[in-house]
Amino acid sequence: MLSTVYSCAVVGLDGEIVQVEVDFNPYGNTAFIVVGLPDAAVQESRERVRAAVRNSGLRFPLKHYTVNLAPANLRKEGPAYDLPIAVGVLASTDQAPLDKLHGAVFVGELSLDGRVRHISGILPIAYRAWLEGFERIYVPAEDAAQAALVPEIEVIPVESLGQLVEHLYDLMVIPPYVREQLDLSVPGDLDGLTDFADIKGQEHVKRALEVAAAGSHNVLMTGPPGVGKTLLARALPAILPTMQLEEALEVTRIYSVADLLPGDTPLVRIRPFRAPHHTVSEAGLVGGGSWPRPGEVSLAHRGVLFLDELPEFGQHTLEVLRQPIEDKVVTISRARVTLTFPANVMMVGAMNPCPCGYFGDPVRECTCSSAAVRRYQQRLSGPLLDRIDIHVDVPRVDYDKLTDDRRGESSAQVRARVEAAREWQRVRFRDEGRLHANADMGPSDIRHYCQPEPAGEKLLNSTLRQMQLSARAYHRILKLSRTIADLAGSETITVEHLAEAIQYRPRKLVY
Repeated sequence: MLSTVYSCAVVGLDGEIVQVEVDFNPYGNTAFIVVGLPDAAVQESRERVRAAVRNSGLRFPLKHYTVNLAPANLRKEGPAYDLPIAVGVLASTDQAPLDKLHGAVFVGELSLDGRVRHISGILPIAYRAWLEGFERIYVPAEDAAQAALVPEIEVIPVESLGQLVEHLYDLMVIPPYVREQLDLSVPGDLDGLTDFADIKGQEHVKRALEVAAAGSHNVLMTGPPGVGKTLLARALPAILPTMQLEEALEVTRIYSVADLLPGDTPLVRIRPFRAPHHTVSEAGLVGGGSWPRPGEVSLAHRGVLFLDELPEFGQHTLEVLRQPIEDKVVTISRARVTLTFPANVMMVGAMNPCPCGYFGDPVRECTCSSAAVRRYQQRLSGPLLDRIDIHVDVPRVDYDKLTDDRRGESSAQVRARVEAAREWQRVRFRDEGRLHANADMGPSDIRHYCQPEPAGEKLLNSTLRQMQLSARAYHRILKLSRTIADLAGSETITVEHLAEAIQYRPRKLVY
């Protein structure tokens, strides 16, 4: 007897419907064969399914079973096919009603006692099921909240295989997940984050980070050890604007596929902050593997990618960031597949000016030779530095400021200005679906939205000649000045806005 059950595979960040066909031959030799390009985890599902069916009080006749996962040219990986294979086996042996399988998608891993366990990638699976016209989806109970983020499909939370069979026969109906249970609010508790008010001094660096947060610009902080570069970077999330629901769903989809969502957090509402160690591999940073998975730059999508001790990263590892920073996506090509992951990040780097860390410090003498300083700074290539909008020096903090009891401006106050600037940008780009912040603008957008006043044109013209800036640097100055104008509530980009943007360009150091 033949039965067909529908499931779903995850390819990159998207779902693909899979037909699970189970043929039961009561007259053949004893065998359980799985075909359709399954990986080792799918092949092992044979033993999990056999034990789960028996331990659920159901029959598993020792006859010939052939399971085909179609389409056969799509690689199937992971344990998510356990539940649909088990349902197919039960339907083909007259232990589940075939008519109840139509219009439904089944996903879930089975334990040996028949319980249905969590799987990764539920959000893209549920979304694909809805796009393909399915009415309902059967998912592990702990994944139901995440699947319910797709409002147009009925979500059935399944605890065990035996419970599912009773539901299909209408003996004990499982109630659909109630979407009103979802908590989609933004957490107001930022107690775990460093407040700008607690950081002594560094007012000009705080200003640079405010500008960066307002327009999602890249930042590089340079200074001696212990002056607060890492502390400032880790305080940055407290001033970032609240994610819109569309952005939150984008980020949640990535974390769902990477299986990094906490069980009690179906929707990511706080902008990501990722800080990989400098020993991270290229695949770990931008994604990769034989079957590509998202890397740190994609996990930081719509948030912050913080690279501390930037020159210590492998030189080639840093160079692979050039394309994602510019294009806002990562494209990974393999022999079998080419996948694209989103990577619209705000990159924040921190570095010392030399190997010992004290080149140019007014208090402590640098022990590095000129050649050592030059080699250290040349670990960062010109094209990579050109893609960073804001370069800021972080000097040593005076003793008087460190011991001053007065608190500075709080993160909440700065965040209010950042939110106001982002609101200007939302209104400006409301008809541009691809733009979310000023840093996303391309050359044509810059020409349209970033025209400075005549006096600013003269300043920009002289600056280009004196600093020998590239076309990319020119565009980044204009985008940055647009953000500074938004923070000031100005429709026009004035000389003052351009002057501040220009001062954030890197200066050549004297070795």
